[in-house]
Amino acid sequence: MIKQLDEIIKRYHEANGNIISLLQDTQEAFGYIPRESIDYFSQKLNLAPSRFYGVATFYSQFRLKPVGKNRITACCGTACHVKGSEKIINSLRRELNLSEEKDTTDDGEFTLEQVNCVGACSIAPVIVMNKQVHGKAAADKIAKELKTIKGSPDAAK
Repeated sequence: MIKQLDEIIKRYHEANGNIISLLQDTQEAFGYIPRESIDYFSQKLNLAPSRFYGVATFYSQFRLKPVGKNRITACCGTACHVKGSEKIINSLRRELNLSEEKDTTDDGEFTLEQVNCVGACSIAPVIVMNKQVHGKAAADKIAKELKTIKGSPDAAK
């Protein structure tokens, strides 16, 4: 981890980077921003950890917890909400056995994130599964796709 963090700091200095680019590179390397990386950057760059946390918590693109191997993004914007995104999200939570306060399954296979808008209102409701956009989504179709991803033998049903 230290070797990767040193490489990120090197790029930061070479490009006269900022905290955002530093955090983006860290998230790209690890899939999220580990607490240890912030402590390391704070020490090496002589910046308060709160500077890093302030940026990381302000922008929704940053994650401070590990994400699952499979990412599911559910749009909760007005158009998606009106067209039933909440029903789909609840169905996904049941299928993934996720409580309201959790977004990643215990086995680390799936992360369900809810976002304010994915910018595809004309095909609402929208669910993005592993970067594949599912427009005009319905709970049953999304459940079937989830089973396919899980590799379930009854995925074709």
